[in-house]
Amino acid sequence: MSSPEREGDDPFEDQREAVENPMKRLFREYGWTYRRDVGVGILASVFARLLDLLPPLMLGIAVDAIFVTPAQREAGEVPAFSEQVPLVVLPDAWLPADQLSQFWFTVGVVAGAFLLGAGFHWVRNWGFNSFAQHIQHDVRTDTYDRMQRLNMTFFADKQTGEMMSVLSNDVNRLERFLNDGMNSLFRLAVMVVGIGGVLVWINPQLAAVALLPVPIIAVFTYLFVETIQPKYADVRSTVGTLNSRIENNLGGIGVIKSATTEDYESDRVDDVSLDYFEANWDAIETRIKFFPGLRVIAGVGFVITFIVGGLWVFQGPPGPFSGELSPGMFVVFILYTQRFIWPMAQFGQIINMYQRARASAARVFGLMDEPARLEEDPDAPDLVVDEGRVEYDDVTFGYGEEPTVSGIDFTAEGGETVALVGPTGAGKSTLLRLLLRMYDVDDGAIRIDGQDVRDVTLPSLRRSIGYVGQSSYLFYGTVRENITYGTFEASDEAVIEAAKAAEAHGFIENLPDGYDTMVGERGVKLSGGQRQRLTIARAVLADPEILVLDEATSDVDTETEMLIQRSLDRLTTDRTTFAIAHRLSTIKDADTILVLEGGEIVERGTHEELIANEGLYANLWGVQAGEIEELPREFVERAAERTAAIDAEPEPDLDD
Repeated sequence: MSSPEREGDDPFEDQREAVENPMKRLFREYGWTYRRDVGVGILASVFARLLDLLPPLMLGIAVDAIFVTPAQREAGEVPAFSEQVPLVVLPDAWLPADQLSQFWFTVGVVAGAFLLGAGFHWVRNWGFNSFAQHIQHDVRTDTYDRMQRLNMTFFADKQTGEMMSVLSNDVNRLERFLNDGMNSLFRLAVMVVGIGGVLVWINPQLAAVALLPVPIIAVFTYLFVETIQPKYADVRSTVGTLNSRIENNLGGIGVIKSATTEDYESDRVDDVSLDYFEANWDAIETRIKFFPGLRVIAGVGFVITFIVGGLWVFQGPPGPFSGELSPGMFVVFILYTQRFIWPMAQFGQIINMYQRARASAARVFGLMDEPARLEEDPDAPDLVVDEGRVEYDDVTFGYGEEPTVSGIDFTAEGGETVALVGPTGAGKSTLLRLLLRMYDVDDGAIRIDGQDVRDVTLPSLRRSIGYVGQSSYLFYGTVRENITYGTFEASDEAVIEAAKAAEAHGFIENLPDGYDTMVGERGVKLSGGQRQRLTIARAVLADPEILVLDEATSDVDTETEMLIQRSLDRLTTDRTTFAIAHRLSTIKDADTILVLEGGEIVERGTHEELIANEGLYANLWGVQAGEIEELPREFVERAAERTAAIDAEPEPDLDD
């Protein structure tokens, strides 16, 4: 079975490719704010790593200056203790003269280095963790804030799981690099520079041998970066698709069970999981070849250094080399060389983390850079509603090149109820999305009390319009929290009054914890009618000047519809109301009924006037009255044509 999600490109491919230097931008826009934290971490890392270099050096000094016979010391075969400690930056007068004192002095320096180093390591970890955690928080919240302000077209093209992948997986990957990756980067930088300097100080000739693998490792790492970068981009794409499929299935688990399609959905999850497995395994194969290769190169360099240095101690300087190398300094050289070579190999791990973080940063900033498509004037005034008069002035709009609605022209006076009816796909919901300014009109204008909705602030516009839809979306939380959503400071008395007006107070009182009862995710613990009445109570509490009812009673039984209709009748009193309805009995008392077909208003009037016209509305009424046999043949044929012509990609749902 093919995976439908993988037939297309990465849903964020265009956004990702448009982002230049995502990591540079990350540090410029976010890292600079927390430069103090990372500065503390870097400084502590430098001191901690320098202190880590002391014990091996003191061991070599002890071998040469302490654990030797008096005869060797008198013969000058090894340097005196005071001649080997200048690196510790202590005056000769402070250094002990006898061997036992020198031994205990060495022990004290090593112990002090470990204790002081531990303190610096704690400060280092605090600095880098604080830096990474603050940026992770800021990036996630900024990305979410930007995303929720995009218009509905964006959400129609993206699945929830894909956006969750950016907000969760990609942001977390940035945090891992900023903490572990940068921590390791500065640790290795200090170790490489510090050790390299000490090696050159001890024996420049042997240091040249030890440093031979460095350019080879650099070339090898460059080739790895060029190979792995596009593979990590594929991994980020497939994990988003996988998240979307799983999120989709969990959200629709009831449908899956009722349709007994568990095996079918397991196959679909298997397909997208296999896509992720293959993309990830491709990157893993490249990675697991790279790191052993680095270790081989580093190991060869270490072995050559050990052979040359060992022969130097036993037989004198081999070949072109000259000078002396004491046993103690050879021990120091070998210990440092091992510490130098392995960090060079670990540098590939940092490059690996960086490439993963870069792919994630590109997706994050690609989402941040998504244009809102709705132009907002920063100096726009708030909407002021006096009468609630709404005017559609020759409005035309389309989601694509073809218009969805065209030439829409009508006026709803303050306090009137205007109903929109018509076949599926006629453009009813689109008209009301334009009022809420989910989209901007292509031509014409929409005005509220003479104010163009494009010339006022979006928050003031949407606060003035209450929306009650058919899906009755509830958030995870209590009954009270859902009623007060958007009117968070409402008193308990106001909440109860709103619930009573929505015919909801009675059933709320019978819930286990009343208004403090948890409704479950999306309100799954409540019936459809109960969720609907809580949505109405939310609208009552907000007390908007204009009300939009989108199929508010389509999914409930007759008895519940009666209760909800009583609530709506109270809610619409003296309030400009727009109602979309397929069940025509719910809107027959509207002041004006607009009949839409093909994106245009084909009829308008009261219920009685439209019935008398014997047009589309009268035929739709006849369908609901069960008068199928009496319908004109032309109406039936046109209904079949309309059904067949509905776009395969439906309009975005306002509730989604």
